[in-house]
Amino acid sequence: MVNKKEILNLYKNMGETPLECLERFKVENPKWQGVPMTYAGRLDPMAKGLLLVLAGDIDETEKKKLLLLDKTYEFEVLWGIKTDTYDILGLPTVGGGIPSVESIESETNKLVGKRSQKYPPYSSKPVKGRPLFSYARAGNIDEIDIPQKEIAVFSAGILSQRKIMGKELLAEIISGVSRVKGDFRQEEIIGKWKEVLSNKLDSEFLITKMCAEVSSGTYIRSIANELGEKLGCGACAYSIKRTQIGGYSI
Repeated sequence: MVNKKEILNLYKNMGETPLECLERFKVENPKWQGVPMTYAGRLDPMAKGLLLVLAGDIDETEKKKLLLLDKTYEFEVLWGIKTDTYDILGLPTVGGGIPSVESIESETNKLVGKRSQKYPPYSSKPVKGRPLFSYARAGNIDEIDIPQKEIAVFSAGILSQRKIMGKELLAEIISGVSRVKGDFRQEEIIGKWKEVLSNKLDSEFLITKMCAEVSSGTYIRSIANELGEKLGCGACAYSIKRTQIGGYSI
Protein backbone atom coordinates (compact mmCIF):
# COMPACT_ATOMS: atom_id res chain seq x y z
CA MET A 1 0.00 0.00 0.00
CA VAL A 2 1.46 3.34 -1.07
CA ASN A 3 1.14 6.29 1.29
CA LYS A 4 -0.50 9.48 0.01
CA LYS A 5 2.80 11.32 0.17
CA GLU A 6 6.33 9.99 0.39
CA ILE A 7 9.91 11.07 -0.29
CA LEU A 8 11.83 8.36 -2.13
CA ASN A 9 15.60 8.06 -2.01
CA LEU A 10 16.54 6.62 -5.43
CA TYR A 11 19.89 5.85 -7.05
CA LYS A 12 20.27 7.14 -10.60
CA ASN A 13 22.66 5.14 -12.75
CA MET A 14 25.20 6.70 -15.08
CA GLY A 15 23.68 7.07 -18.53
CA GLU A 16 20.13 7.49 -17.28
CA THR A 17 18.11 10.68 -17.30
CA PRO A 18 16.15 11.36 -14.08
CA LEU A 19 12.95 10.43 -15.93
CA GLU A 20 14.45 7.09 -17.02
CA CYS A 21 15.42 6.48 -13.39
CA LEU A 22 11.78 6.97 -12.32
CA GLU A 23 10.55 4.68 -15.08
CA ARG A 24 13.03 1.95 -14.08
CA PHE A 25 11.98 2.26 -10.42
CA LYS A 26 8.31 1.78 -11.32
CA VAL A 27 9.09 -1.29 -13.44
CA GLU A 28 11.11 -2.80 -10.57
CA ASN A 29 8.43 -1.80 -8.01
CA PRO A 30 5.00 -2.36 -9.60
CA LYS A 31 3.08 -0.99 -6.59
CA TRP A 32 4.27 2.49 -7.63
CA GLN A 33 2.79 2.22 -11.12
CA GLY A 34 0.34 5.06 -11.65
CA VAL A 35 1.57 7.06 -8.65
CA PRO A 36 2.46 10.70 -9.54
CA MET A 37 6.17 11.42 -9.06
CA THR A 38 8.51 14.38 -9.49
CA TYR A 39 12.22 14.60 -8.75
CA ALA A 40 13.64 17.36 -6.58
CA GLY A 41 16.86 18.24 -8.38
CA ARG A 42 18.25 16.96 -11.65
CA LEU A 43 21.36 14.94 -12.39
CA ASP A 44 23.13 15.07 -15.76
CA PRO A 45 23.07 11.88 -17.87
CA MET A 46 26.72 11.08 -17.03
CA ALA A 47 26.19 11.67 -13.30
CA LYS A 48 24.98 9.04 -10.87
CA GLY A 49 23.89 8.84 -7.27
CA LEU A 50 21.18 10.20 -5.03
CA LEU A 51 17.93 11.38 -6.61
CA LEU A 52 15.18 12.60 -4.27
CA VAL A 53 11.67 11.96 -5.57
CA LEU A 54 8.34 13.20 -4.23
CA ALA A 55 5.62 10.60 -4.77
CA GLY A 56 1.87 10.77 -4.33
CA ASP A 57 0.29 14.08 -3.39
CA ILE A 58 2.95 16.51 -4.65
CA ASP A 59 3.55 19.47 -2.34
CA GLU A 60 5.27 22.23 -4.35
CA THR A 61 6.37 24.03 -1.18
CA GLU A 62 8.07 20.88 0.07
CA LYS A 63 9.66 20.36 -3.33
CA LYS A 64 11.14 23.87 -3.26
CA LYS A 65 12.59 23.20 0.20
CA LEU A 66 14.25 20.00 -1.05
CA LEU A 67 15.64 21.81 -4.09
CA LEU A 68 17.38 24.33 -1.84
CA LEU A 69 19.22 21.75 0.27
CA ASP A 70 23.03 21.64 0.15
CA LYS A 71 24.58 18.73 -1.74
CA THR A 72 27.68 16.55 -1.45
CA TYR A 73 29.49 14.99 -4.40
CA GLU A 74 32.36 12.67 -5.15
CA PHE A 75 33.75 13.37 -8.60
CA GLU A 76 36.73 12.67 -10.82
CA VAL A 77 38.59 15.26 -12.89
CA LEU A 78 40.42 14.27 -16.08
CA TRP A 79 43.34 16.63 -16.69
CA GLY A 80 44.70 17.76 -20.05
CA ILE A 81 41.45 17.58 -22.02
CA LYS A 82 38.50 19.97 -21.99
CA THR A 83 35.06 19.56 -23.57
CA ASP A 84 32.22 21.85 -24.60
CA THR A 85 29.92 20.28 -21.96
CA TYR A 86 32.59 20.22 -19.21
CA ASP A 87 32.18 16.43 -18.84
CA ILE A 88 32.98 13.44 -21.07
CA LEU A 89 29.60 13.69 -22.84
CA GLY A 90 31.00 16.51 -24.95
CA LEU A 91 33.34 17.28 -27.84
CA PRO A 92 36.93 17.14 -26.52
CA THR A 93 39.90 19.42 -27.16
CA VAL A 94 43.46 18.69 -26.05
CA GLY A 95 44.64 21.15 -23.40
CA GLY A 96 48.07 22.06 -22.12
CA GLY A 97 49.42 18.93 -20.49
CA ILE A 98 49.06 17.46 -17.01
CA PRO A 99 49.47 19.67 -13.92
CA SER A 100 51.50 18.75 -10.86
CA VAL A 101 49.80 17.17 -7.87
CA GLU A 102 50.91 20.14 -5.76
CA SER A 103 49.23 22.66 -8.08
CA ILE A 104 46.04 20.59 -8.10
CA GLU A 105 45.97 20.55 -4.30
CA SER A 106 46.55 24.31 -4.17
CA GLU A 107 43.68 25.15 -6.54
CA THR A 108 41.36 22.66 -4.85
CA ASN A 109 41.89 24.40 -1.52
CA LYS A 110 40.97 27.71 -3.16
CA LEU A 111 37.54 26.41 -4.17
CA VAL A 112 36.05 26.96 -0.71
CA GLY A 113 33.97 30.12 -0.43
CA LYS A 114 31.21 32.06 -2.16
CA ARG A 115 31.32 33.29 -5.76
CA SER A 116 29.40 33.60 -9.02
CA GLN A 117 29.36 30.61 -11.36
CA LYS A 118 28.32 30.83 -15.00
CA TYR A 119 25.79 28.26 -16.16
CA PRO A 120 27.35 25.70 -18.54
CA PRO A 121 26.55 26.32 -22.22
CA TYR A 122 25.06 22.84 -22.32
CA SER A 123 22.43 23.26 -19.60
CA SER A 124 18.68 23.80 -19.46
CA LYS A 125 18.87 27.32 -18.00
CA PRO A 126 16.43 29.42 -20.08
CA VAL A 127 17.56 32.64 -21.78
CA LYS A 128 14.98 34.58 -23.80
CA GLY A 129 12.66 31.58 -23.67
CA ARG A 130 15.23 29.06 -24.94
CA PRO A 131 17.47 26.69 -22.96
CA LEU A 132 21.17 27.45 -23.16
CA PHE A 133 21.94 24.13 -24.83
CA SER A 134 19.81 25.12 -27.84
CA TYR A 135 22.09 28.13 -28.42
CA ALA A 136 25.18 25.93 -27.96
CA ARG A 137 24.00 23.31 -30.43
CA ALA A 138 23.07 26.00 -32.96
CA GLY A 139 26.55 27.51 -32.68
CA ASN A 140 25.42 30.96 -31.51
CA ILE A 141 26.10 30.75 -27.77
CA ASP A 142 28.54 33.67 -28.15
CA GLU A 143 25.66 35.94 -29.17
CA ILE A 144 24.05 35.92 -25.70
CA ASP A 145 25.14 36.73 -22.19
CA ILE A 146 25.36 33.52 -20.19
CA PRO A 147 23.67 34.08 -16.80
CA GLN A 148 25.45 33.49 -13.52
CA LYS A 149 24.38 32.11 -10.17
CA GLU A 150 25.73 32.80 -6.69
CA ILE A 151 27.10 29.54 -5.26
CA ALA A 152 29.02 28.42 -2.20
CA VAL A 153 31.57 25.65 -1.80
CA PHE A 154 31.61 24.67 1.88
CA SER A 155 34.36 22.09 1.65
CA ALA A 156 36.54 20.53 -1.05
CA GLY A 157 39.31 17.99 -0.93
CA ILE A 158 41.27 15.39 -2.85
CA LEU A 159 40.49 11.73 -2.17
CA SER A 160 42.93 10.01 -4.51
CA GLN A 161 44.94 10.25 -7.72
CA ARG A 162 45.28 7.63 -10.45
CA LYS A 163 46.87 7.33 -13.86
CA ILE A 164 45.25 5.74 -16.89
CA MET A 165 46.60 4.87 -20.31
CA GLY A 166 45.02 6.52 -23.35
CA LYS A 167 43.77 3.20 -24.71
CA GLU A 168 41.92 2.38 -21.50
CA LEU A 169 40.67 5.95 -21.22
CA LEU A 170 39.12 5.81 -24.70
CA ALA A 171 37.46 2.44 -23.99
CA GLU A 172 35.91 3.74 -20.77
CA ILE A 173 34.64 6.92 -22.43
CA ILE A 174 33.09 5.01 -25.34
CA SER A 175 31.41 2.64 -22.86
CA GLY A 176 30.06 5.50 -20.75
CA VAL A 177 28.80 7.67 -23.61
CA SER A 178 27.18 4.64 -25.27
CA ARG A 179 24.96 4.12 -22.21
CA VAL A 180 23.15 7.40 -22.82
CA LYS A 181 19.89 7.21 -24.77
CA GLY A 182 18.26 10.01 -26.71
CA ASP A 183 19.87 12.72 -28.82
CA PHE A 184 23.02 13.88 -27.01
CA ARG A 185 25.33 13.89 -30.09
CA GLN A 186 26.75 10.53 -28.98
CA GLU A 187 28.03 9.44 -32.39
CA GLU A 188 29.76 12.77 -33.01
CA ILE A 189 31.21 12.82 -29.48
CA ILE A 190 32.63 9.29 -29.68
CA GLY A 191 34.13 10.07 -33.08
CA LYS A 192 35.84 13.18 -31.73
CA TRP A 193 37.24 11.32 -28.69
CA LYS A 194 38.69 8.69 -31.04
CA GLU A 195 40.29 11.44 -33.11
CA VAL A 196 41.74 13.31 -30.12
CA LEU A 197 43.15 10.18 -28.47
CA SER A 198 44.26 8.37 -31.65
CA ASN A 199 47.94 9.31 -31.18
CA LYS A 200 47.81 9.20 -27.37
CA LEU A 201 46.77 5.60 -26.78
CA ASP A 202 50.12 4.82 -25.15
CA SER A 203 50.24 8.06 -23.17
CA GLU A 204 49.42 8.41 -19.47
CA PHE A 205 46.61 10.63 -18.23
CA LEU A 206 45.96 11.77 -14.67
CA ILE A 207 42.56 11.49 -12.98
CA THR A 208 41.95 13.09 -9.58
CA LYS A 209 39.09 11.97 -7.35
CA MET A 210 37.65 14.77 -5.23
CA CYS A 211 34.80 15.47 -2.83
CA ALA A 212 32.91 18.70 -2.30
CA GLU A 213 29.96 19.98 -0.29
CA VAL A 214 28.21 22.76 -2.20
CA SER A 215 25.10 24.92 -2.23
CA SER A 216 22.09 24.09 -4.34
CA GLY A 217 22.49 24.82 -8.05
CA THR A 218 26.27 24.36 -8.14
CA TYR A 219 27.49 22.61 -11.29
CA ILE A 220 30.25 20.15 -10.47
CA ARG A 221 31.27 19.82 -14.12
CA SER A 222 31.76 23.59 -14.18
CA ILE A 223 34.08 23.30 -11.18
CA ALA A 224 36.14 20.72 -13.10
CA ASN A 225 36.32 23.06 -16.10
CA GLU A 226 37.25 26.02 -13.88
CA LEU A 227 40.10 24.06 -12.31
CA GLY A 228 41.44 23.24 -15.78
CA GLU A 229 41.30 26.91 -16.77
CA LYS A 230 43.06 28.08 -13.60
CA LEU A 231 45.85 25.54 -14.07
CA GLY A 232 46.11 26.29 -17.79
CA CYS A 233 45.84 22.66 -18.82
CA GLY A 234 42.16 22.05 -19.54
CA ALA A 235 40.06 19.58 -17.58
CA CYS A 236 36.64 17.96 -17.54
CA ALA A 237 34.51 15.94 -15.16
CA TYR A 238 35.27 12.26 -15.73
CA SER A 239 32.64 10.98 -13.30
CA ILE A 240 30.19 12.55 -10.85
CA LYS A 241 28.35 10.88 -7.96
CA ARG A 242 25.95 12.73 -5.68
CA THR A 243 26.19 11.14 -2.26
CA GLN A 244 24.09 13.43 -0.06
CA ILE A 245 21.29 16.01 -0.21
CA GLY A 246 20.77 17.74 3.10
CA GLY A 247 20.12 14.95 5.59
CA TYR A 248 19.41 12.37 2.86
CA SER A 249 22.27 10.13 1.76
CA ILE A 250 22.90 7.11 -0.46
